[in-house]
Amino acid sequence: MKKSILTLVLIVCTASSFAGSMEQGISIIPEPVSIVKNEGHYLLPDVVTIASPSGPEMTFLHSLLLEKLSLAPGKKVEFKVNASNADIELLLNESADTTIGAEGYRLNVTPQKITIRANMPAGLLYGVQTLFQLMPPQIESDKREESVLWQLPAVEVVDYPRVGWRGLMLDVSRHFFTVDEVKQYIDNMVKYKYNIFHWHLTDDEGWRIEIKSLPKLTGVGAWRAEQTGWFGSFSQPEPDAPKSYGGYYTQEEIKDVVRYAMERNIQVMPEIDVPGHSSAALAAYPELSCFPGSGDHFVRTGATFLDWNTGGRPEAIYENTLCPANEEVYLFMEKVMGEVAELFPFEYIHTGGDEAPYTFWKKSPAVKQLMEREKINDMAGVQSYFGKRVEQIILAKGKKMMGWDEILEGGITPTTALMSWRGIDYGIEASLSGHQVVMSPTNYVYIDYMQGDLSTEPRVYSSLRLRQTYSFDPVPAGADEEYILGGQANLWTEQIYNIRQAEYMTWPRGFAVSESLWSPAEKKDWNRFVSKTEDHFVRFNFAQTKYSPAIYDPIVTVSKEGDDYFLTLTPEIEGLDIYTSFDSSTPDDFYPRYSEAQPIPRDAELVRIITYRDNKPIGRLMSIMVEDLKKRAR
Repeated sequence: MKKSILTLVLIVCTASSFAGSMEQGISIIPEPVSIVKNEGHYLLPDVVTIASPSGPEMTFLHSLLLEKLSLAPGKKVEFKVNASNADIELLLNESADTTIGAEGYRLNVTPQKITIRANMPAGLLYGVQTLFQLMPPQIESDKREESVLWQLPAVEVVDYPRVGWRGLMLDVSRHFFTVDEVKQYIDNMVKYKYNIFHWHLTDDEGWRIEIKSLPKLTGVGAWRAEQTGWFGSFSQPEPDAPKSYGGYYTQEEIKDVVRYAMERNIQVMPEIDVPGHSSAALAAYPELSCFPGSGDHFVRTGATFLDWNTGGRPEAIYENTLCPANEEVYLFMEKVMGEVAELFPFEYIHTGGDEAPYTFWKKSPAVKQLMEREKINDMAGVQSYFGKRVEQIILAKGKKMMGWDEILEGGITPTTALMSWRGIDYGIEASLSGHQVVMSPTNYVYIDYMQGDLSTEPRVYSSLRLRQTYSFDPVPAGADEEYILGGQANLWTEQIYNIRQAEYMTWPRGFAVSESLWSPAEKKDWNRFVSKTEDHFVRFNFAQTKYSPAIYDPIVTVSKEGDDYFLTLTPEIEGLDIYTSFDSSTPDDFYPRYSEAQPIPRDAELVRIITYRDNKPIGRLMSIMVEDLKKRAR
């Protein structure tokens, strides 16, 4: 009898402890417009009945609820049309709720039941994603989780997005990702209420989309010699090196991914990057270049072929641009855009337009004749001529054209949309001139940049810490808000060889971008966001999704005063203690705690750095050669 009473007391204490932590630890990303915590909790029963609208637009949501609730919680799930006595009720409003719009929802959790109301199925989908985030993190597991109290706090949530365009871009040209891996990436997007998947399908290093009327694009352009290391500094491949690396998506696979994304309220925007970034296309069809007989047209591997030491637009060592004076190019674009337009229902086709070198255009007699005939004054005007002709092809297919902000330089038509990546100024300028704009500035949302120290990250040419990403504002001061579609983060994959690294680079910066795009600006709070991010790390552990722990690693800077060097370590988040050693031993929390800039001993060769929280190691052990540290000195 005493044993039974003790067991009961332990169960009650455990439940009370869990309930208390849930009350304090509601961690929804992105932050809702409004959330009110009420007394009590809802406990999932063994048999969960769900009342929901029927129809094909609800099929995915039903399968998602069935999978999530029957897997880790091990519940039996039953769907019914009649709402009486349902545990979870999904409702589409008969008359529109003007507050929440097309993607918003109202979620009400009481001790008796759960209700989600929305105007459209998209709102129900996002309400369900929030519902999952209110549940224990084990909901993300792919196996039955025993000894979990499957309850969630009583809350009232009103939620809707700040902007309509909430995008992530995945570059599959520099490194190829399978259909299943692309779907895996999309699955994580919907959890955080993204609705645009920008698919970068062509570049110098690979052509990834089947164009049936141009079979060499994938027969030749999708394959290259394989090289591994630091992309951008490879040696030139041997001429007879086997072209064994690559891949492409068939048109049926493209349709499958588009359908998969749309079920999750995600539109897919294809990018065919022209006139630059076209080495793969020229490898297949060298006659589209200005100098087809050069013999230098092949799919690039990551070896140097552009000179970036120009202070601006690169100079080309090898030709990688389509020739704007060649009429065959526009017949080529007609075929490509015709098939692309058929495959993608989304209204925009992105045509790149970035970083096109003018090197070979300047040498081309045909381009010179074009400029004389069309009265074009400079190379920016030549690119504008090309872009306007391509846009007419796209408009004739019933689509709209979007490009990177370089296309502004020679002038664009009123119907061209702009993606502002070189900071925000080009986006502001375009919005003020009446062009639709997506804000995507490198200094906030280029998530291929290093998010931690050089000692922990694959080397890339710039850094972007989580806190900087979190400060992104998709509607910057000075812009015409009417023309700002929204914002987007971009994941270029030069140095990303596999899907695990793609996940690592996306998260948690993808959390920060989603909150900047969805949540009201006044609801953003860095310290609260950090706390939520750590809770979502736990969710990702159960989901077996990789993420970066760089927020636990300090920012390393070095200064020089005379002949002496000083090491400064700045934590990105609060509550961390930093410990160092210059004697090559591994520091722990019994070493002296870092408190101010440290002089680097004259004969030291190696510094080791680690962070602790609450007397436990939390950061990665960072090991940096002093010789490398001194190169960082300011």
